Amino acid sequence: MINLNVVSQHLGGVTALRKTRAYLISAKNVKLHQLSRLDDRLSANVDGLDIAGEYGTKLAIVALLNPMDAEVFAVAVNALENNDSAILEKLLSIVDSLPISFNGLASAFGWVSAANLQGITNALLDSPNPFRRQVGLAACAMHQVNPGAVVVAALKDEDVALRARALRVVADLGLVDHLPACTDALADENPDCAYQAARAGALLGDSGASVSALHRIALAAGPWRSRALGLLLKLQSPANAHITLKALAQDPACIRLLIQGIGTAGDPHYVPWLIQQMQDLKLSRLAGESFSFITGLDLAYLDLERKPPEGVDFGPNDDPDDDNLAMDEDDGLPWPDVEKITAWWQAHGHRFVPGTRYFMGEPPSPAHCLDVLKNGYQRQRMAAAIYLCLLKPGTPLFNCAAPAWRQQRLLARMLV
Repeated sequence: MINLNVVSQHLGGVTALRKTRAYLISAKNVKLHQLSRLDDRLSANVDGLDIAGEYGTKLAIVALLNPMDAEVFAVAVNALENNDSAILEKLLSIVDSLPISFNGLASAFGWVSAANLQGITNALLDSPNPFRRQVGLAACAMHQVNPGAVVVAALKDEDVALRARALRVVADLGLVDHLPACTDALADENPDCAYQAARAGALLGDSGASVSALHRIALAAGPWRSRALGLLLKLQSPANAHITLKALAQDPACIRLLIQGIGTAGDPHYVPWLIQQMQDLKLSRLAGESFSFITGLDLAYLDLERKPPEGVDFGPNDDPDDDNLAMDEDDGLPWPDVEKITAWWQAHGHRFVPGTRYFMGEPPSPAHCLDVLKNGYQRQRMAAAIYLCLLKPGTPLFNCAAPAWRQQRLLARMLV
């Protein structure tokens, strides 16, 4: 006999844990083993809905009265695992008209096993509907399957979102044969497509026009500025990175971008300046993270952090007269202890050569990046995945947002 309250709890568990997961996959203080624990809980709740059969399905559909990412994810996973084509059709129609929920639908295709997608992905790729082809391409990328001729046509499609998705998929799968199409797309009038083209070109080995395009995007206001800067500084020599950082430093409003950029550039020449920024409460934790990106130090683990200062709250609070609704951008990062870090740098800074790129304590190398993928925090792991592509163009981008068990299996194969 089905316990309706328990099934309802499973649905609530799926949506709540999916929301939490959306934050954790790019968190500053979460490692793969922690993501694995959450994924195990999420999987158990998904199984609970499946075991409930038809009632679990009906209950999940009710959640579509509020079709946001988490609710769409819950229904889509249930439909895919039960091969319910009618519900999947309904979902595709809903998300097509409500693009804000695309990530919830796409992540469901990434969550389920490839066996659950047999026949479904091909039907999506063959659809005349551009949105459905987007979903099919996203599914291919998350399961590291080359979509073949479909992506070639999508790169030149009239639909902007489909073109952008195709460029992203080409980059994520390391499809170097499509590099000329990516460099051609640098001239796309749509800024999303232009950025995805520059990203794809850079990851696939183009050190010319794609890098120049990233430079333009990184130094101008726009939605892709931060990501373009992060990729650009991984590509540039320390000397060229210095020029880019100097340009950012001219605008006081770019101080956070500058601090993040220094951590990405990895030149220990900037460490004394970073330590100075740690004295500013609004910048302290961000500067600490950049210090860690260069040196590889875990400030919390090595007792190089301090207690949070009293009376400091950079996020929303309970004060009805406070209009600040923005989340604390540095939530989860340790508060660096400036005195301890200064003493550590004075004792060990000689090991770091100015003018050399460091990533998590060492110059980037395949072996080191694999170690970071295994043991680092999520933001560090995402950077390591990109370095692996830059070190060997054509390498598929390791998906740090994939289900933890899939990541662990892939890492086990890569570490052999």
